[in-house]
Order: sequence, then C-alpha cells, then structure tokens
Amino acid sequence: MKKLFAVTAAILAISAPLVVSAMEHSGHAMEHKTTAAHEEVVDGVKATFNIQAMADAMKAMGMEMPKGVKETHHISVSFKDLKNGKALTEGAAAIKVQNPDKSEQVKELMGMQGHFGADFGLSKNGTYGVMCRFQLKDGKIRQAKFWYTVK
Repeated sequence: MKKLFAVTAAILAISAPLVVSAMEHSGHAMEHKTTAAHEEVVDGVKATFNIQAMADAMKAMGMEMPKGVKETHHISVSFKDLKNGKALTEGAAAIKVQNPDKSEQVKELMGMQGHFGADFGLSKNGTYGVMCRFQLKDGKIRQAKFWYTVK
C-alpha cells in the first residue's frame, strides 16, 4: 500500500507540469508521453482529458515501477469555464472505464494541482470507453465520454 501511495504521489507530482508543457508545446507532447485524449464542451465547461503511461513517467524520473502495481495509466481531466477561461478546481468527478473485455473500472477522481485524476489499468491492447461524471461548484451534474485505443 505504501508503494502504491508513493507511486501515485510521484505520478501526480509530475502530471500537472507535463500536462501544462504538452498544452504549451503541442509539438512536443509525445516527448512527454502525455496524450491529450479528448476535449469536450459540456454545458459551458471545457473538459480536457489526458492519459499518461505511468511507466513512462517513472522512467522520466529515473525510477522503476514497483512490482505488483496493477494500474498502468494516469487519467486526468481539467475543467475551464468557457466564458472566462478560468480553471474550475472545486467539485467532484468520477470516471468509469469500460475495458475491451467489457469489464469495468470505476474510480472517484482526486483533486490535484488544477486538475482531477486517478490511476487505471489499461494494460491490454484494445479500445476503452471512458465515461466521466462531474459536479463542479455550480452544482450542475455533467457527463463526458470518449473512446481511447491502446496499441
């Protein structure tokens, strides 16, 4: 459990700078292994989803993935008010991932450095369904969904 917490903390610590870097330098996004997986506007809120392989992030820090960690990817989402462009960081969000074999993973996202995120196991090649339900400070419940392919 302590190893999992340490890995998660390390991933979270590097996730925000990599996402910002990928957004500021879109031509270099693949160098950072951060994938802008999906963007969608839902009822006045722009939701931007990013998916990052945890092994790549650990390698970039000169570390190896601890044995026994089942999660392979960090999925994060940031929200912005479409009218004023300000980040929306207060609220709650959860993601359900439908695996290629139709099994599911459901996790509440943790708020962190301007985005919400959690770790998921996307270890098998195939297409994953990603469904996010979120309720921000305004109290409205919103949803976004997309498909993500692992090759």
